[in-house]
Amino acid sequence: MYRYDEFDERIVRERVAQFGGQVARRLSGELLEDEFKPLRLQNGVYLQMHSYMLRIAIPYGQLSPRQMRQLARIARDFDKGYGHFTTRQNIQFHWIALKDVPEVLGLLADVEMHAIQTSGNCIRNTTSDHFAGAARDEIKDPRPWCEIIRQWSTFHPEFAFLPRKFKIAVTAAETDRAAIRVHDIGLHMRQRGETVGFEVHVGGGQGRTPVIASLVNEFVPEDRLLDYLEAIMRVYNLHGRRDNKYKARIKILVTELGEAEFTRQVEAEFAAQKPHEKIDLPREEIERIHTYFARPDFPAKPEISEAFEAARSTDAGFARWVKNNLHPHVTPGYTSVTISLKPVGGTTGDATAAQMETVADLAESYGFGDVRVTHTQNLILPHVALDDLPAIHAALVAAGIATPNEGLITDMVVCPGLDFCTLANARSIPVGQAVQQVFADPDYQEDIGRLHLNISGCINACGHHHVGHIGILGVDKKGEEFYQISLGGRADEKAAIGDITGPGLKSEEVPGALKRVIDTYRSLRTSKDELFIDTLNRLGHDPFKEALYATD
Repeated sequence: MYRYDEFDERIVRERVAQFGGQVARRLSGELLEDEFKPLRLQNGVYLQMHSYMLRIAIPYGQLSPRQMRQLARIARDFDKGYGHFTTRQNIQFHWIALKDVPEVLGLLADVEMHAIQTSGNCIRNTTSDHFAGAARDEIKDPRPWCEIIRQWSTFHPEFAFLPRKFKIAVTAAETDRAAIRVHDIGLHMRQRGETVGFEVHVGGGQGRTPVIASLVNEFVPEDRLLDYLEAIMRVYNLHGRRDNKYKARIKILVTELGEAEFTRQVEAEFAAQKPHEKIDLPREEIERIHTYFARPDFPAKPEISEAFEAARSTDAGFARWVKNNLHPHVTPGYTSVTISLKPVGGTTGDATAAQMETVADLAESYGFGDVRVTHTQNLILPHVALDDLPAIHAALVAAGIATPNEGLITDMVVCPGLDFCTLANARSIPVGQAVQQVFADPDYQEDIGRLHLNISGCINACGHHHVGHIGILGVDKKGEEFYQISLGGRADEKAAIGDITGPGLKSEEVPGALKRVIDTYRSLRTSKDELFIDTLNRLGHDPFKEALYATD
């Protein structure tokens, strides 16, 4: 993983000291809240329902054991003993006292972490495929380019005060696990002969106006990527709406101009760049950053592990976990492990300090010092020998994070909702927990098969409900919480926005309604191999809408 150089270290330390002074002035009353707000947001500090919340950047979702242990320490010493992993591959602490934030930021700086640009109208954390560097189906490791984008975008003076927040995602696999088509800019690595480049998608996003990104350029060579990103950002910065925050995202600009005209303007800006304006990105610098992301030197292993096979044949719990929570690895004898943060009845994305320490220990002992955070609020050990899986599973069981449900209906994405967020209209967490209880039987979940269920507590869509195979949106109707159901969304390479089915349901009606939808799918699928989303696309939405609103 990337390691800070002296410039990174100095910049982060100076920011910590600067913000410490700003916090002191706020606490003394020298700064009023309206004056303090833009300063705290630049440092990832939000004012939520009950307290301040600190959002910490985890670039491209990668953590070392040392960093994970520091997050555990912050959870234990400065919060209520846990942290919340988010859909931007970040972590949030919801109960931080403002007076403690400078000390927490100092602890983060000790392990090469920060909270810079995790909020505000700037370029946020660049996300990526959580299996990057381990996946069999990627052409290259996208993380070095995520790091290059991070260095380019952090403190970029031209893009520090954009019309609205801005999000970039990068993938290099045919299967899109980074949801690039619902980002402001989505980059898909491609290779033409010996040249590596990027397919560039612009103008995706969720929220009040969900949009699938437009394909703006089929191939930008890697040494011209930053220049091309500059051109996109300049067009947006120049023409993006600042008079209406609901129309300020780049997706609105692309939609209003049209794909062809937006592309023409970007190409014109790109062509107009003068030699002194172009970003000098020498090949040796690209290669230097790539060396930080070299794969570990994996000891040779047989493709079949006797210890693994023996445990799978004798331990039903281990066998179920293996079936659902492993992902193919590029190296024979190894696999990638999903650590589900979705226990039935728990809070999606939450991990206790002790659980974080367990993951850090496992990564150090068995995982080549590598942990990833997914945009679906789980954790990953990307490099694990098959021989070590029984020991890893036993440790996860003891820590309460061995739920064997990756990709199944209980592996849902859920935002904090009205229990924490001042923007929310409705609670998300209790609805998710109630739905999980209906589908708690592991055999029932496996019979249903892979299905993405996403829940948001408001139209801002932090729970990504628009791209769930089944999406749930909480709305407020005259002080009462209702939940709209959408069907047919997806965030992969076939990205689509789900269609709202009809009137919202009361919270107590949602679990039963979803069970009727799921049981209708099970009765209509051609076989167990036909996934819910495929049956839905084959038959249309009508039979599922009918089931959703059926009355006994």
